[in-house]
Amino acid sequence: MINLIKGFHDILPDESQKWAFITNKARRCLERFGFREIVTPIMEKTELFRRGIGQATDIVEKEMYTFDDIGGESLSLRPEATAGILRSVVEHSLLRHEPILKIFSIGPMFRRERPSKGRFRQFFQINAEVLGDDSPLTDAETILVAFSMLEDIGAKDFSVEINSVGCRDCRDKYRSELRRFLQPSFNRLCPDCQRRFETNPLRILDCKEPECMRIGADAPLISDWLDASCRDHFDQVKTALDSVGVTYRVEPRLVRGLDYYSRTAFEFVHSQLGRTKAIGGGGRYDSLIEELGGPNVSGIGFGIGIERLAMNLPDEGALFQSKIDVFIAIIGSNARGPCFRIANQLRKLGLSVEARYSDMSLKAQMKVADRLCAKWVIMVGENELTQGQFTIRNMKTKNQLLVELSGIEQVVRGEEI
Repeated sequence: MINLIKGFHDILPDESQKWAFITNKARRCLERFGFREIVTPIMEKTELFRRGIGQATDIVEKEMYTFDDIGGESLSLRPEATAGILRSVVEHSLLRHEPILKIFSIGPMFRRERPSKGRFRQFFQINAEVLGDDSPLTDAETILVAFSMLEDIGAKDFSVEINSVGCRDCRDKYRSELRRFLQPSFNRLCPDCQRRFETNPLRILDCKEPECMRIGADAPLISDWLDASCRDHFDQVKTALDSVGVTYRVEPRLVRGLDYYSRTAFEFVHSQLGRTKAIGGGGRYDSLIEELGGPNVSGIGFGIGIERLAMNLPDEGALFQSKIDVFIAIIGSNARGPCFRIANQLRKLGLSVEARYSDMSLKAQMKVADRLCAKWVIMVGENELTQGQFTIRNMKTKNQLLVELSGIEQVVRGEEI
């Protein structure tokens, strides 16, 4: 037997109903806020991620699935969505036609990181981006979109953490101060953080190694290094969130893992998901579009992990349980052919219909109907076919009556018996 690749996972039929529920709710919520869907390839030129995410990030340095194709070009499976979405926006000049653009995508990402609770090497994300608007109200609304989506889906016990990572000038000054603080403890840092010390010291504050967490606990806060403009921007974001009742916590050590973030950064976290407790998160990126060859406009976006979100929902729930309209219980082998045709007739009317054409007792077929959550069961045997009337049972009330084939649709569409 050939086994699954380590870090990848199958989404089995029982779980796929929950996934469909999540993605359908997400789409409806995003569309309610004016977002439209974009679908980009899962593979891009490696240079896109080096420029868009940052050469010094763990993603680019260690986690991307990168290879040379037959023509010698370096390609990578996408480790996140924003770079590919912005590549498409720039390439197709979408901002020329729509100066403020709100788009979303749903699909798989790939990172060769260590698998953990709810984290896989192929994982699925809901991503949303607002481009061309640098208002702090847009930051607040983007957080509100994700917050509303989680509420619509029914996620429980999540919280919102926000911070400002400042503009480029703020961060340059803060990096220098952070390096001065960390220098005496350099030899106690983990190998990854020693490498980050020069290239991306803010990521040290996000490290989950116990010793690095102890060292970082007393580090200076970036909030103390914000200039007046960045401080005012963040204050307006908080005021806007307060005005719509979004409860949040300011987390001064929240920096996020990607180089392109500026000013507002945020995460949605759940305490039961282990040390990497984030369900998702995002932030503002004021120069990324220009760095990828587009106009000098800002953007803000977020990503929500579907696997981690699914863990926050019960395995069985009426909201996302698959139900069929009609199960046809076949009584006797001579009824199989006519039932095959009846099932097809009902499907043409738009009803979902199931039947089993192999030898099964009526009792066994009723168990199948229960497992499939059938709303109605039609019992069809030779007598019913001869008389032209069929017994139809409401599986919720257990009431039943005789009905002609032409009346089945009317009953199933809502006639109570």
